[in-house]
Amino acid sequence: MSEENAVLEGAKFAQTWFVDHQDLLIQYGVNILSALLILIIGNLVVKGLANSLAAVMRKRQMDNAVVEFIHGLVRYLLFIIVLIAALSRIGVQTASVIAILGAAGLAVGLALQGSLANFAAGVLIVTFRPFKSGDYVELAGVAGSVESIQIFSTVLTTPDNKMVVVPNGSVISSPITNYSKHATRRIDYTIGVSYNADLKKTKAILTEVVTNHPLVMKDPAPTIGVMTLADSSVNFVVRPWVKTSDYWSVYYELLQSMKEALDEHNIEIPFPQMSVHINRGDLSE
Repeated sequence: MSEENAVLEGAKFAQTWFVDHQDLLIQYGVNILSALLILIIGNLVVKGLANSLAAVMRKRQMDNAVVEFIHGLVRYLLFIIVLIAALSRIGVQTASVIAILGAAGLAVGLALQGSLANFAAGVLIVTFRPFKSGDYVELAGVAGSVESIQIFSTVLTTPDNKMVVVPNGSVISSPITNYSKHATRRIDYTIGVSYNADLKKTKAILTEVVTNHPLVMKDPAPTIGVMTLADSSVNFVVRPWVKTSDYWSVYYELLQSMKEALDEHNIEIPFPQMSVHINRGDLSE
């Protein structure tokens, strides 16, 4: 009976406590429900605002990489505001939350200095725009087309369709080569011919092949001439100008055409070789 009495007493105590604190529990429940609604609805509103801002920037034909960067930044900042509003609804003092976030931000900042450096570098990239979405670039030793500029990193797609994520800090701290920045590019060839070759005839053949290609630009004119007298060949430099979009197609076509034209005129393209002279007198001893 003593156990049954204890259970009954506990039930009565719980019932009394719930009755006495009914208003308080309802208030807490309403506050928690309100906080959840603020988080859910606020998150939807934040997504809508960030997407609307991105749509406006795209309508103004802003670079897609810049749009993605600003979209992510705005979305994170607005969600922090929503989170603070939700916490304040359940009774957490906003000033305390801000102070805690500030202290946590300082601690996290000290622990993640590299991430903050990447963020700052991302701001610099978006501000000065050394490249844009779709450009073919070389960043920190990696070459590829710019897919997007994110808050902490830049995403590239390589010619063999691999995704490479380069930290923004590495992008800023290393040379940036943008192959798509200008409308035209120069192709550089070094063509070696035999020392027995007729140099004037060789130059004429190379000039004819280059100038007859329909995608080679007339202005500026191609540069063709003897550059070096190497160990086993006379090296010609051949430098035609083309549109950036035609670079690789012209590169391969001209290289093949020059080789075929030289072969047709019996002009030798030598390969590295070594001549060994033996003194017969040394052998007889």
